[in-house]
Amino acid sequence: MIDLNADLGEGFGRWELTDDEALLASVTSANIACGFHAGDPATMRRVCEQAAAAGVRIGAQVSYRDLAGFGRRAMDVPAGELAAEVAYQIGALEIFARAAGATVSYVKPHGALYHRTARDAEQAAAVVAGVRLSGTPLPVLGLPGSALHAAASAAGLSIVEEAFADRGYRPDGNLVPRSEPGAVVTEPAEVVKRAVGIARDSRVTAADGQQLTLRARSLCLHGDTPGAARLARLVREELTAAGVTLRAFA
Repeated sequence: MIDLNADLGEGFGRWELTDDEALLASVTSANIACGFHAGDPATMRRVCEQAAAAGVRIGAQVSYRDLAGFGRRAMDVPAGELAAEVAYQIGALEIFARAAGATVSYVKPHGALYHRTARDAEQAAAVVAGVRLSGTPLPVLGLPGSALHAAASAAGLSIVEEAFADRGYRPDGNLVPRSEPGAVVTEPAEVVKRAVGIARDSRVTAADGQQLTLRARSLCLHGDTPGAARLARLVREELTAAGVTLRAFA
C-alpha cells in the first residue's frame, strides 16, 4: 500500500504549468502551491475544488517567497519570518479547502526549502514552528531521516516518509541536485520501474548504480516534469498490476 502524490496548482494568472485535472485522476494526494513559488488565489480555489470532487487529499506545498525562481533558489530567511510565512501559506490554502468541503491534510516543503530542511536543523525547526502556528498539528511529508522529520517528531507532529519516482538519488539517500546530470528521470519506462521498485520492494538504484533501501509511505511525481499526467497514469496502472494498493496516507 502506498500514497501517490504530485505537485499541483503550479501556475500564476494566465500561466499554467501543471495539468491539474489529469493529475487528479491518478494521484491520491495533491501538493497544492500556496502562492509563494507558484499559485494564486483563483488557482488555489480551483484546484481545491477539483481535488475535493475527485476525493484526493489536499496538502499545502509551502515554499520560500520566490515566484521568479519557482522556489528553487537558495535563500536565507530568518527563522521567525519563515515560520510566519509557512503558517500564512497553510492558512491561505485552508480557506479554499474548507470552501470546497475539504481541509488541508498535510504539509510538504517545496524546492529549495525541501532540500534545505533535509539538512538544516534551524530552518527545519522554523517550518515545524510554522505548522504549529497554523493551529493544526498537520503531518509533515519529507525525506526519511531528514532534519525536517526530526524536528517534526520532536514537536509531536506525525511524519510521512516520501520517495521520488522521477528524481535521481545519491548513494547517501539524498536527491541528486537539479544542477547535476541525472537529477530528473523522464523516460516513462524507467519512472514506472522505479515506482514499482520503491512501492513493492523498498528499493531504488542510485546514480552510481548502488541499490538503496527506501521505505516510503508516499511516492512523488513532479507535476512540472514533461508528460507528468501520462506518467502518473502509467505509474498508477503498473502499481495496481504489481499488486500495490494506492491509498492516501492522510
